[in-house]
Amino acid sequence: MKYKDAGVDIDAAQAALSKIKMLARSTFGKGVLTDIGLFAGGYSLTHAGLKDPLLLSSIDGVGTKLKIAFAARKFESVGRDIVAHCCNDVLVHGARPIFFLDYVAMGTLDSAVLVELVEGMARECTANGCALIGGETAEMPGFYQPGEFDLVGCVVGVVERDAFIDGSKIADGDVMIGLPSTGLHTNGYSLARKALFDKAKFSLVDSPGGLGTTLEEALLAPHRAYQKPVFQLISAGLVRGMAHVTGGGFFDNIVRVLPEGLEAVIEMGSWPVPPIFTLIIKQGDVDEAEAHRAFNMGIGFVLFVRPTGVDDAVSELRAMGEKAYIIGKVRSGAKAVRLK
Repeated sequence: MKYKDAGVDIDAAQAALSKIKMLARSTFGKGVLTDIGLFAGGYSLTHAGLKDPLLLSSIDGVGTKLKIAFAARKFESVGRDIVAHCCNDVLVHGARPIFFLDYVAMGTLDSAVLVELVEGMARECTANGCALIGGETAEMPGFYQPGEFDLVGCVVGVVERDAFIDGSKIADGDVMIGLPSTGLHTNGYSLARKALFDKAKFSLVDSPGGLGTTLEEALLAPHRAYQKPVFQLISAGLVRGMAHVTGGGFFDNIVRVLPEGLEAVIEMGSWPVPPIFTLIIKQGDVDEAEAHRAFNMGIGFVLFVRPTGVDDAVSELRAMGEKAYIIGKVRSGAKAVRLK
């Protein structure tokens, strides 16, 4: 027997790798020391010019959003998602992403799907200024449903020690500014699928009233990366803390950066909720608290700003063409997030 008889085609994997190498190389910058194909990726921090650099890392997946990609047979957007999601996580602490690694596992290697995924990753890596420095493609016969795969990404970022942000400076009276999401991003898809497809019996090509697009387009909208507007505010000294609104929604993410003795009070109705969320809530009969725990509800990133800096922060954001919403305030109380 040969390995191919057991369902693993090494030659097909090598053929796909040649295309992937070109995509990865397109993201390389000065710090990259090694080419794709070695046992490890090398990166030098010398060019960064930092006095006391800290390395920050984040690893994540895109969850059951993959089920939408499988059904639509479109994969570039989830490739972009995994990079943007991880980059936003290190951004919370003031770090710039420097390199990214991916893991893709399939039952049977599909070169076209793999290349489309990496095209999305390379596009988002370039947009975020990080190198796609390596990855792992695993062919695992009998482990996944036909046509399905798993996707995981890991990013490493760097920040000067004295520029590291952990939320410890957040204080009573600080104001929360919300930056809009493009939709669900990469969270809440199990509930969304249950409400829209199992309960309401919609299909991806349907355009329910008020949505303004097909469900496929709405549900595959790429996860936003927030580097540009956020670093503008960090450079201006306006940011005390940040939160990336992902799995766990408002309740489980904002609380992660709150110091003890402070609560975050979210003002309901202070931002426009995109119609995809309204549709899911209606079709799934989801209550308000559950919706804000499962979804980002249209706010993908939260900035904590001192009261005297709010006008400057909003002006800076709007000058960049960024929509910004004052979504709540911080006040003394038990460490928690509360909807008002």
